[in-house]
Amino acid sequence: MSQIVIVADSTGDVPAALVAEYGIHIIPMRLAFGDESFLEGIDITVEEFYDRLAKSKNLPTTSQTSPAQYVEVYQDLMKQYPGSPIVSIHLSSGMSGTYQSALLAKSMVEEDSAEPVNITVIDSLCASYGFGMMVVHAARLAKQGASVEQIRTELERLGQERRLYFLVDTLEYLQKGGRIGKAAAILGTLLNIKPILSVDHEGIIYSVDKVRGRKKAVSRVIELFRSDFPNHKDLNVAVCDCVNPEGAEEIIQLLSEHFTLHEIVRNSIGSVVGTHVGPGTIAIFVWPA
Repeated sequence: MSQIVIVADSTGDVPAALVAEYGIHIIPMRLAFGDESFLEGIDITVEEFYDRLAKSKNLPTTSQTSPAQYVEVYQDLMKQYPGSPIVSIHLSSGMSGTYQSALLAKSMVEEDSAEPVNITVIDSLCASYGFGMMVVHAARLAKQGASVEQIRTELERLGQERRLYFLVDTLEYLQKGGRIGKAAAILGTLLNIKPILSVDHEGIIYSVDKVRGRKKAVSRVIELFRSDFPNHKDLNVAVCDCVNPEGAEEIIQLLSEHFTLHEIVRNSIGSVVGTHVGPGTIAIFVWPA
């Protein structure tokens, strides 16, 4: 059987070098500032996006990839890689309808195809590199000749072992996106509240803690990871940021004082996820080495 083809949407924030190294097929999601529409990572760079976001009075709108678009991708890949299974991994179903769109597309391809269809659609139950780490792991396993079932089993294990926290710098974007009320945002800003968010086992974002001041928030995140991995000293880490590279490097340095870090991944949080958390946010993803 031919090597498995890995597909993912762009919200996984997989660094371009890893996408190229493992031949991962990334499907860009769409966002719009008013009447201007962009494909994430193609029509607008991360730097351009955050510059526009800071100047915009209203949040850009984001939209999931449609079933028809996934059908086109799957059919093209089946022609390009005849006989190769496709493993399609997506943003949490608790945050977006992208996973459901991919499932529907799979059924549409099966109905229309005279040939056997081998497409497996996986819900990452996460966002940013919490999702991206699964994509990269799947691509590495595929390159090693793993089967679809082996990849699925490994991704389930990784999903259970990973731990992640989003350290949000401002409440403005959570308020604009309707996740908190305006009064709470104003009060939180006055009190210099820094929310710490995570994603639960159903793939839904929740608040872990609220800390006054950035320094205390960073210390709290390190404390949480130490509690999460009391018996693990060898870890992999990925840190993604919204135009806050200095803060990201500080987190890595602090983690290295408590753990032996093996794989270290750095990237920016993309525009679709960044829309809802805003500039200054740092997302930290840790899993056993």
